[in-house]
Amino acid sequence: MGNAQRKPWITPQDYLAAERTAEVRHEYVDGEIFAMVGASRRHATIVGNLFVALRQAARARGCQAYANDVKVRVEAANAFYYPDLVATCAGDDDDPYVVKDPVLVVEVLSDSTEAIDRREKRTNYQKIPSLCEIVLVSQTERLVEVYRRDGAGWTVDMAREGPVMLAALDLSLPLDAVYED
Repeated sequence: MGNAQRKPWITPQDYLAAERTAEVRHEYVDGEIFAMVGASRRHATIVGNLFVALRQAARARGCQAYANDVKVRVEAANAFYYPDLVATCAGDDDDPYVVKDPVLVVEVLSDSTEAIDRREKRTNYQKIPSLCEIVLVSQTERLVEVYRRDGAGWTVDMAREGPVMLAALDLSLPLDAVYED
């Protein structure tokens, strides 16, 4: 028998306390933490373009939109993630750093995160009862995928041209606005 090394298990409370003073952001998945990597300028531009549109649409509905530094709690997966963008209509949560009831989550895909964003995060985000839409945005091609909850489960719309429809915020967003330099 080998001597398998076990990673120390970290409680959600310890993670949240440490994250408030951490110099590097970390995501938390079932007792383990994972450091976040920096973003490219292209990534930051796309996030900025989307934030301008989402914030305006969210405010018009009495909701809030946040970029980059606000965590989303996925209770069913015992996880905390930093999506690129998140919108919530739940009002004030008890923690100013965490959104527990998002209606929309956006991840801008990069080479280093795409596999995790597509599989682990998307699957876990789908466990959030309040979540209506998960948006995955490509940096390498003009492609926005909108995973939308309907009565039977989840469907996906792929936008390569024309507007991107985000029903959670009643927003029709031109694809050109997403990729504008």
